[in-house]
Amino acid sequence: MTLSFKLVATDGIARAGLLETAHGAVRTPAFMPVGTQASVKGMTQPALRAAGAEMILANAYHLMLRPGAERIAALGGLHQFMNWPGPILTDSGGFQVMSLGKLRKISEAGVLFRSHIDGTRHQLTPERAVEIQHLLDATITMVLDECTEFPATDEAAGLSMELSMRWAARAKAAYMPRHGYGLFGIVQGSVYPALRRQSAATLAALGFDGYAIGGLAVGEGQKCMLEMLDTTLPALPPDRPRYLMGVGTPHDILEAVSRGVDLFDCVIPTRAGRTARAFTSRGVFNLRNARFAADPRPLDAACTCPACVSHARAYLHHLFKSGEMLGAILLTWHNVHYYQDLCRDLRAAILAGELPAHAATLRAGWQAGEPDANCKGA
Repeated sequence: MTLSFKLVATDGIARAGLLETAHGAVRTPAFMPVGTQASVKGMTQPALRAAGAEMILANAYHLMLRPGAERIAALGGLHQFMNWPGPILTDSGGFQVMSLGKLRKISEAGVLFRSHIDGTRHQLTPERAVEIQHLLDATITMVLDECTEFPATDEAAGLSMELSMRWAARAKAAYMPRHGYGLFGIVQGSVYPALRRQSAATLAALGFDGYAIGGLAVGEGQKCMLEMLDTTLPALPPDRPRYLMGVGTPHDILEAVSRGVDLFDCVIPTRAGRTARAFTSRGVFNLRNARFAADPRPLDAACTCPACVSHARAYLHHLFKSGEMLGAILLTWHNVHYYQDLCRDLRAAILAGELPAHAATLRAGWQAGEPDANCKGA
C-alpha cells in the first residue's frame, strides 16, 4: 500500500482516521468539495482552504475532454494548473459516461462515447482512465467502473458488477504505484446485498489503497442506501479508507459516518448555494423566502463563514431577489464551510467517544427548525 491510513479512534463502528498523502494529510471523516472541471463553482482556492477543505475532487472525464490530460500534464499537473497544493481525488468518469445514454456504448474493452461538448468520438478503457489520472497527477485515482443504472434487475446488476470487477483488475495492473499516491476500487451491485458483498470481496482480494462504494444515491432512497452500507462495509478491509461516492445531505453524512464511512463528495452544497438554499444547524433555509426580507440575524449564529459573520439574512435575501452573483458566492461559501464543520465536529465526537449524543443533538436541531424572527423565543 502506498497511502498511509491510520485509525485514530472509533466510537462503535464510526471511525476517525488520518490519511497521509504526497500532497498533505486528510483528517477523516472528511468531505471533498467537488471541482469537476478543476474549479469548485463559486469558490476560490484560498476560500476553500479557509472553509477547512483538505482534499477536493476533480473529474477525469471532463478534464480529458477539456482542456485535455496531456495539456494539464505539460502545464505541471492538476495541482499547479488549478493552484491547489493539497490532495486531489479524481473520479474516473464512470458515472458521467452512464449519464450519456445513447451517446455511449459499453463493451468488455471499455466505453466508446461521443463528447457531450463537440460530438467527437473517444474510447475510455480501464487502462486509459488510469493513464489520464496519472497525467493529471491525481493523488487518489479511481478505477473505471460501470455505474449500474437504477432500477436494474438482479441479473443486469450482476453482469454490470462483474464487468466492473474485471475492469478493476485491469486498472490495478495498469496503475503505477508511487509513494503518497493511491488507487481506489469501487464496489458495485445496485441494491442487491449478495452482489455488494461479492463485489467487496473481489476488490479486497485484489488489494487497493482504499475502497469506494459506488452506484448509490441514484434514486434508491436513503433507507435502501443505508441498508447497502450495512451489508457492504463489514466486507471491506478495516485498515483502509472507505469512500461513499456522491453522497450527500448532512443527514446522509451523519448516518454514513455512524456506519464507518470515512470520505464523502457531493455537488449538493455548491449547487444548493447557487439556488439560495443554505444548510444550517436548524435545517435548510431558502433565502428567497419572504420571511427573510427584514430578518437582521446572521444566517447561522453557530457558523464563522463570511456570509454568517458579515451579513444579515435580509441582505442575502436581497442579493438573490436582485439576481446579484454575490448571493450565490456567499451561500456556496457557507454551505462548503458548514459541511467542513459537520465532518470536523463528527470527528471530534468520535475522538471523545460522544458520537451518539452529538448525533442526537444534530438531528434535534435539523428537525426542530427555527421560529420566524417575530415569533416569541426567536
